[in-house]
Amino acid sequence: MTIKLRDLLGRRGNPLELESLTGEIGLDRPIAASDIASPGLVLAGYTERFVPDRLQVLGETEVSYLVSLNDDTRRASIVAYLAFDVPAIFITKGQSPPEPLLSAARERGTPVLRTQLKTAEFYRRVKPILEAAFAPRTTLHGSLSDVYGVGLLFTGRSGIGKSECVLDLVERGHRLVADDVVVVTRRGNDVLIGQGHDLAAHHMEIRGVGLIDIPALFGIRAVRQQKRIEVVVHLEDWNNDAERTGLTRTEISILDVKVPKVSVPLNPGKNLTVISEVVAMNHLLRMSGVDSATAFNDRLIRKMKEQRGLREYLQEDFE
Repeated sequence: MTIKLRDLLGRRGNPLELESLTGEIGLDRPIAASDIASPGLVLAGYTERFVPDRLQVLGETEVSYLVSLNDDTRRASIVAYLAFDVPAIFITKGQSPPEPLLSAARERGTPVLRTQLKTAEFYRRVKPILEAAFAPRTTLHGSLSDVYGVGLLFTGRSGIGKSECVLDLVERGHRLVADDVVVVTRRGNDVLIGQGHDLAAHHMEIRGVGLIDIPALFGIRAVRQQKRIEVVVHLEDWNNDAERTGLTRTEISILDVKVPKVSVPLNPGKNLTVISEVVAMNHLLRMSGVDSATAFNDRLIRKMKEQRGLREYLQEDFE
């Protein structure tokens, strides 16, 4: 995903409160990295540890330091700073840029933007935007639904019934996130966020019926824009090797994140919708610390041990 400075300026509601001080210069230049930092000691001439690829922030400390210098020293410091061809400079707290920063930036083609936010607040707002733009992402074939607050990603071969299952879930009051094409983004280390493609716009393809508009048919409450993927429900053709007890857990790796996987073999008459609801509720139960399969197995083993102890006692009774 490519993000430009113009995208930061044009965000809805202008959360960063940005204005360009250098006009259109560099606004369409793609941002190469999500890192953003202050120049630090480079303004004082120490450039050994400076990383020029990062977006630069001039806070009150940096601007005050430049203003404290005499004209010649300040000009030399700014020229040496901009010689690194930094991608962009943000000036916080609505401060006026020190001379000759703007003129030197125009000569170098470096965009300078100003925000009314304090430095700490600007960092707090801009970092999630940049991290989301540069987060690892992939595209999966499947259907994503919100069932009891649990994100279920349905996978399986084409035509096995993923869309029909999600459509039935929507009719029962659950919500559609994406159908057919699911764009998955990793947030942080272990959070996967799924959403639909912009062109799909919560449409579904039902074989024999065609394309249907879910919000138009079921209302806006039947859809949501994105959802965390918490369980992968893999639909497969019927076989006799399916898991029976639930003690064996399988996982699937998506963007290097392990996600629980439940394989559901299909045969005529199986109520897949109810099974999907049970998968979601069982996941919630496990997240609350209750594992039904493990608890039943432990209870069964404990009972068997008690019975074995009784048999050993009776075998030792010779009367």
